[in-house]
Amino acid sequence: MRKFTLSRKYFYLKYLAMTMTALMDNIPVTANPAWVIGYLNDGGFDTQHVNALKKISGANNNVLSEILGVTPKTFNAYSKDISKLKIDTKEHIILLLSLMKKGSEVFNDQEEFNEWLNSPNVFLDNKRPMEFLNTISGIKFIDSRLVAMEYGDNV
Repeated sequence: MRKFTLSRKYFYLKYLAMTMTALMDNIPVTANPAWVIGYLNDGGFDTQHVNALKKISGANNNVLSEILGVTPKTFNAYSKDISKLKIDTKEHIILLLSLMKKGSEVFNDQEEFNEWLNSPNVFLDNKRPMEFLNTISGIKFIDSRLVAMEYGDNV
């Protein structure tokens, strides 16, 4: 019986990984406003997006809830039920996922990008890039820094 349970858990985790990969394949590296509006209006957003953000960013619920402007309890509830999730919070999550994808490509490694996000940066007035992610403008700013890095700028 135990072997069945472990096997079942293995396949469930593998399914989640495949689902997250498929989800991230649908998120563009640079999410333009028309794409985001269309994606949100087509009903493509679900709890997998919240869970993918948690997994990919490596940030805990407290950090992500602060970025999204909700309580940790509310953020945790979003990972199970998005029925009360506001459209602007959905947009915020989509743009964060897009930024995570972009950062992973620029750094060639998600963990290195996450480390960069959480490290004080002299080019950002010794702030951590993560501190800018609580607004859409902040996400766009950090995205512009990633583009600059692609072209050889020190950031």
